[in-house]
Amino acid sequence: MGQPVRDYLLTLCVTAAVTYLLTGPVRKFAIAIGAMPAIRARDVHREPTPRLGGIAMFGGLCAGLIVAAHLHNLDWVFQLSTEPRALLSGAALIWLIGVLDDKFEIDALIKLGGQMIAAAVMVIQGLTILWLPIPGVGTVALTQWQGTLLTVALVVITINAVNFVDGLDGLAAGMVCIAAAAFFLYTYRLWYGHMIEAAAPATLFMAILMGMCLGFLPHNMHPARIFMGDSGSMLIGLVLAAGAISVTGRVDPDTMKLFAGSEREATQAMLPVFIPLLLPLTIIAVPAADLVLAIVRRTWNGQSPFAADRGHLHHRLLEIGHSHSRSVLIMYFWSALIAFGAVGYSVHSASLWIVLVIMGMSTLGLVLLLMPRFTPRAPYWAERFVPPRYRHRRRDEEPGTESAEAQQGPLESRMGQTGPESQERTPVVVGVSGVNGATAIGPRSRFSDRDRAESAH
Repeated sequence: MGQPVRDYLLTLCVTAAVTYLLTGPVRKFAIAIGAMPAIRARDVHREPTPRLGGIAMFGGLCAGLIVAAHLHNLDWVFQLSTEPRALLSGAALIWLIGVLDDKFEIDALIKLGGQMIAAAVMVIQGLTILWLPIPGVGTVALTQWQGTLLTVALVVITINAVNFVDGLDGLAAGMVCIAAAAFFLYTYRLWYGHMIEAAAPATLFMAILMGMCLGFLPHNMHPARIFMGDSGSMLIGLVLAAGAISVTGRVDPDTMKLFAGSEREATQAMLPVFIPLLLPLTIIAVPAADLVLAIVRRTWNGQSPFAADRGHLHHRLLEIGHSHSRSVLIMYFWSALIAFGAVGYSVHSASLWIVLVIMGMSTLGLVLLLMPRFTPRAPYWAERFVPPRYRHRRRDEEPGTESAEAQQGPLESRMGQTGPESQERTPVVVGVSGVNGATAIGPRSRFSDRDRAESAH
């Protein structure tokens, strides 16, 4: 059997192409059937935007599995393992629930029950966790009930973590794509680098997941033409969880003796990666942290954990002054740092330079995060050569320069918006539309002051 990286790339490209080509017709279909909620005060999009993007993503998933089943280096995965069939069964069920929610807004508890049923369907067909590597103990075999409960919990946590973070255009698809890329590198190393064939299904799942996200992103980047909705966010969350379960439940730690002295030493050596595989809180640390904080915050305030609020991480970024695109890129940065940092540390856990790089990148991330709070001001003599945001707020007394009132324009002057406060950026109060995966944030008007003034006249 040759090196299968080209087969994986072909599967990824086919999945991305099918997803991309299907998204346009799906958008027209969603508009035709009315799967396009009206604009609310807290929405960020200017026009009613259709959902049901998960239909195209599910089509890409099916195409990727079909292509992989006919490739020389990947067809044996379907012959020797039931995991691809288990993934397809669970994905079809969770996708159907998501489609119904995107159209009819079903109850959150019904969706939670559907997520558990989808996880149980995968367990019945063999996609389950069989053992856990415990540091200092070694491999601990799980009973059927223990493995089932742990598998269902992992699926539900991952699905809702992805669903909760889907609040800005392109955010969920991009973050999951980053996580899948890091996951792919790890599982491919296990399979082809250490000849652990049990890691092959998870590697295939991650290649397909990357294709689904990459194919959908061009339609979903700001300003989005279509939202993935629950049919998409729950689907990609389930595929990500299936990859983690496949590796954790099927890779025998005894095989780790090839590069460690004993089973216990092998378990300890692989611990930095086995933990994100068991509970992928480092691979998807940002959405998982958002999920935990949202539950704690809402429960503390006496609300339902599924109630809408205005405290998600990406909403906080908008609140402190980041633009929509910059907020998404910052979330991408932190997801990539955590995901690839965990994978890199698992490969060379004894290397000090990896820790130093992670610390340096974390410092850079904090600087980018706090940038709106510390906007530098250029000297007066250099204000002609820098963008307006780096100039001083009051320059009325400066000779040869325009006044603040003139810079604001005649319409804003008529509205009485002069003075230092007039040029300060007003923080945006934001929120979500619920846990339906829609791209929506809080009570923020999508019309500028200029538009409101013209409409008033």
